[in-house]
Amino acid sequence: MLKKIASSELVLGMYVERLGRSWLDTPFWKRSFLLESQADLERIRAARLCEVWIDVARGRAPVEAAPPAAAVPPAAVPPVAAAPAADAAPVQNAAAPMSRDEELVHARRLLEHSRQAVQTMFDEARMGKALSVGQAYELVDDIAASVLRGGSVLLGLARLKTADNYTYMHSVAVCALMTALATEVGLAPEQVRSAGLAGLLHDIGKMAVPSAILNKPGSLSEAEFGSVRAHPAAGHRMLQEVGELDPVALDVCLHHHEKLDGSGYPHGLRGEEVSLYARMGAICDVYDAITSNRPYKQGWCPADSLRRMAAWRGAHLDAQLFAAFVKCLGIYPLGTLVRLQSERLAVVVGQTPGKPLTQPTVRVFFSIRAGTCIVPSVIDLAAPGCQERIVSTESAERWRLQDVERYWAGEPAIA
Repeated sequence: MLKKIASSELVLGMYVERLGRSWLDTPFWKRSFLLESQADLERIRAARLCEVWIDVARGRAPVEAAPPAAAVPPAAVPPVAAAPAADAAPVQNAAAPMSRDEELVHARRLLEHSRQAVQTMFDEARMGKALSVGQAYELVDDIAASVLRGGSVLLGLARLKTADNYTYMHSVAVCALMTALATEVGLAPEQVRSAGLAGLLHDIGKMAVPSAILNKPGSLSEAEFGSVRAHPAAGHRMLQEVGELDPVALDVCLHHHEKLDGSGYPHGLRGEEVSLYARMGAICDVYDAITSNRPYKQGWCPADSLRRMAAWRGAHLDAQLFAAFVKCLGIYPLGTLVRLQSERLAVVVGQTPGKPLTQPTVRVFFSIRAGTCIVPSVIDLAAPGCQERIVSTESAERWRLQDVERYWAGEPAIA
């Protein structure tokens, strides 16, 4: 039985079913949990929550046999099983439109909560505990909503990782890319949700690989590479233990390293033997991996990464899906450093819907002729009468630029 109480009435041993506001506005990534820590109790009180919903049957603390304060709102009841019902589609575009700056702030908060959630799940897997992924659907829904509402903002921010959080943020980024690609190819909402969950869990098997191997700055030995190649099967075994998990997540976890020519692993599948979702997972996984900084290499420019991936179409990657992937990211993805016809450098900050992919919106910040930074200004290359155009992509290292990201993502992303 669910009961609404004031947050001041909470005591240790109660089972918190739902806090009185969006999970993004609370200090917890989980929507429901057993309240066992005094520190968690203090965090709830410090968050100034007026009310919380508790599950009397699942709690360990005695609760007065009083009737619930009000009827339980439908949104407060979580899915019973980890996998959604056929009609349990995520709510898309439910939030009011945000300005780009508002979306940046929201996306940063969402990514931090997502990192915490994935780290918790993955740490449980590393310690051999049974995974609890039922609440991951709420995370997937919020990521999908941000992607659909804010275009490439979340996708761009998710690319900015550190060595310490790479494994977790890579999973979040692939989740976001999978929802974007699934939407682009016209999958139904429940299928978009499945794709997002698959992206979130696709690399869970990395928890079976020693950290020293994952973070090794040099080349891997044959034995070390064999350990890495075993992670899809290891992850698949972990997810099988969950029970009633979306089969798409199991498939993508096991097969996201398969290639269409049969040269992938673990099973060397060919052509149509690789499912639609696994093909999508392969594209999203590769893109985020090659655009991210790793201990053994610097990430490639987003636009250059797409050009290199284009050469892998047919043999490794599905050509039609890759074309859809480029369409949802743009030829010049968010954050790409470009050289303009006017001999100025700029970063891509957005793409105008319905406009040519070769004409994004950019923020100009550097004069090549003067060799110095200039007052930043925004130019919509698709605007009527605009004579400016992109002539090439550029490397930040070539121009000794250390802070390019600030021109599209702001100071918080750099910090």
